[in-house]
Amino acid sequence: MTTKLQQDLAERIMTLVREDGLAAGARLNESDAARRLGVSRTPVRGAFDYLASLGAVRRLPNRGIELVEPAHLAADPSAEDDVIETAMVRLAHDRESGTLADELPEQEVMRRYALSRPQAQRLLRRLAELEMVERKPGYGWRFLAPPRDPRMHDERYRFRLLIEPMSFLEPGFALAGSWIEAMRREHREALSRPWREGSAIGFFEMNAAFHEGIAAASGNRFILSAIRRQNQLRRLSNYDWIFGFERVEVNCREHLEMLDAVEKGDAARASDLMRSHLRRASELRGA
Repeated sequence: MTTKLQQDLAERIMTLVREDGLAAGARLNESDAARRLGVSRTPVRGAFDYLASLGAVRRLPNRGIELVEPAHLAADPSAEDDVIETAMVRLAHDRESGTLADELPEQEVMRRYALSRPQAQRLLRRLAELEMVERKPGYGWRFLAPPRDPRMHDERYRFRLLIEPMSFLEPGFALAGSWIEAMRREHREALSRPWREGSAIGFFEMNAAFHEGIAAASGNRFILSAIRRQNQLRRLSNYDWIFGFERVEVNCREHLEMLDAVEKGDAARASDLMRSHLRRASELRGA
């Protein structure tokens, strides 16, 4: 498993590559990198292994390490994240529209979304961490949930309407002020950022964290377990966001209104606001 130190060193190594003006095919050296970075060779070796897994370098038997990708491509984590998130949004749309079957070969991910093998592997690992896919025995991957189903949509919201508004009314409900402020900040930042194709992922994860946080604050472990499961089931359909930024603004405003009610100690109003919020969301087909 790659450590945070190894990832940081990998980024610093690629900064050195850029500063030295090296091109694909240049040879790199662990001892030289360790000396310039002021660390031992052991974490540097792990950093090079990490770069090799990303396809930025490759180890040549008895000949050292070769730079594979131009430095500007391998050293920009934000650009790489954009590529992966855009591919995830497109994959979600293809899955929810029925284009993708239950089984998902790595080669198909590479071909369909124009990804390198390391990028496709990173995308699939992220989907697996989110419990959206799992590796098949032997080879390939498969989805863990069926594509969008109108009946499931309706059942999901009827269930959530039974459960989530009651979170505020549980006898042990308590929401930390620090969590409220952090969530307010995330919502305001979401409203201030330009909307682009990959934004649906960050928006859903913020939305899921809000609902899970309210469930956790209820102090009822069964409510929390149910909402976590609901977030898992609706992740792909929400990555395939079709309602534009206008609905994002409505969603954020309604969340902030609930937080205002909690801070005023008005649990009944917060509960009513959650009920109205879920009813409006249920009318959006595919939410």
